[in-house]
Amino acid sequence: MTPTPAPTLTWAELRDLKCAELEGAADGWGRSSNRADAARDRIEQQLLTGLRDTQEGEAAQAAVARLRQLGRNFQYVYTECGLLRTTLNSLAHEMRTQQRALKEALDDAAALKFTVGADGSVTYPTAGEALVDGAPLRGGTATSNGLPGLVPPSGLVAPNPNAAKARDIADRVAGAVRAAAEIDWRYAGILRRLKAEEGLKVPDATWRDAAGDAAAVRDAAGAYLKDAIPHDASPAERRDWWAGLTQEQREEYLAVYPDQIGNLDGIPALIRDAANRDNLRLLIGELEGRDDERSATRLAGLREIDRQLGAETAPGMPPMLLLGVSDEGNGRAIVSYGNPDTARNVAAYVPGLNTSLDEDFATNDLKRARDTAIGARYHDPSSAAIAWLGYDAPQAIDGLGSAAVALDWRATEGGKSLNEFTSGLSATNENGDPHLTAIGHSYGSRTVGAATQQGDGIPGVDDIVLVGSPGVGVDRAEDLGVGSDHVFVGSAENDVVTTVPSKREVVVGAALRPLAPFGVDAGDIADPGNDDLWFGKDPASQAFGAKRFRVDDGPGLVGPVGPSIAAHSQYFDPKRDAASASNIGLIVAGRSSKISSQEYR
Repeated sequence: MTPTPAPTLTWAELRDLKCAELEGAADGWGRSSNRADAARDRIEQQLLTGLRDTQEGEAAQAAVARLRQLGRNFQYVYTECGLLRTTLNSLAHEMRTQQRALKEALDDAAALKFTVGADGSVTYPTAGEALVDGAPLRGGTATSNGLPGLVPPSGLVAPNPNAAKARDIADRVAGAVRAAAEIDWRYAGILRRLKAEEGLKVPDATWRDAAGDAAAVRDAAGAYLKDAIPHDASPAERRDWWAGLTQEQREEYLAVYPDQIGNLDGIPALIRDAANRDNLRLLIGELEGRDDERSATRLAGLREIDRQLGAETAPGMPPMLLLGVSDEGNGRAIVSYGNPDTARNVAAYVPGLNTSLDEDFATNDLKRARDTAIGARYHDPSSAAIAWLGYDAPQAIDGLGSAAVALDWRATEGGKSLNEFTSGLSATNENGDPHLTAIGHSYGSRTVGAATQQGDGIPGVDDIVLVGSPGVGVDRAEDLGVGSDHVFVGSAENDVVTTVPSKREVVVGAALRPLAPFGVDAGDIADPGNDDLWFGKDPASQAFGAKRFRVDDGPGLVGPVGPSIAAHSQYFDPKRDAASASNIGLIVAGRSSKISSQEYR
């Protein structure tokens, strides 16, 4: 590590430093950042839309590509200028702290009639009495030895009482100057980094540099910005915190901490979307160039999300908002179709086994949320649906379920995060009491079930939809906290996940297998009603007590190329299972009285 150089700053220079000029420069960079952001918005919201609507052909396609690149360039300018603004503001903030410490020391010296020399030494007058003759003790000059509070022993001579006071003031002056010099040196290094390459194009390599720039500024601006982010507050308190910030403060948080603001439940959806679009570019920059499989998989998922965000939205289709994205665990991504802050009906879809931030999630799971939003908006245009990958779903190993899928702990942890998220949806929605639906698919239904058993249940949720469920952790729909009439189940006959044996069946079946030749049916003994699954009572059974809606049986368990679990994946698809998709859309839109029913198992 490069050592901090010796201070070259004097206390007079620190005293006379005009922090307001640093803040003025920061304001200038802030205005540049805002202009770049406005230019990017104009390109994306006006120019690209107008070009697509009015022009066709190769020339138009080339123009669209160039405009997209220009928009990315403005995004980079927005990010870097925002980092410059925060760096200068943070520098001024830290320097003011040292100026205050210096001023207090100088004021104390003046009150005692001490003189502070240009080199930081402190001259003090006579005071006290000698032990032998009682004569006043001579004054002198104290200098800091770099060890505040350490006063040399006096021996048999009574010390001048001013000596210790002068030494303390000298130490405080030296400490303020030394800290200010370290701050100056540290920020000079950061500012040297914030320099763009020449040229009209911002390649991925430049975004890698931008990710490093952001990390450096975050480290430096911790006390100035990060420490004030209310991570431990409730979503409602976070909403109020954001509302109480000045516009300049908001802009700084978005520039320096897009990852934190974008993933903070309780922040308005449009703000989260803006923050996460910038954070997405930084994440892509961080992963670029890495050659490990995990990074390549994650990068493919992020790139597909980025592609969809930049794609044209067809007329009448719900807008796509990025409410969360991070590299944590198996990856996090929260994507909404429709604005959940303005929609009267909002659904959160929780995926299950094998889901991670990869291209499959970005393609198939996002499509499920989009299909759900489109289906709900057919009945009520004020509807939105969200793909919520806010937890680590169990992953398969070599085609076999990992131990995690057989256990509850990931569902329990995911349930906590889901509750925090829906609490945020309730806090920021403008309709007072929106209609919220939690949708759990596969192991995601177990996560939804776990969320209902924590605290007072899932905040704000009115209806629960369970599809392809291996059980939810409770044996009765009424135990999910929304009333059995508000729990809906879709279970395809050919979906093998909805027919997994219960834990008791596995254990008892193994124990009684030797008695099978004698007519002993282990299944009847372990599960007399044949309505238990791995995580509890079959949600599609009469004993569970939910409303079962009609779904297609799905493809058989044996397909053209061998075993198939296709029936487990088509509940949301209006082409492959029109009945199921339609029923889910009705429930999300608050029209559950119109769903088509199916007999219990």
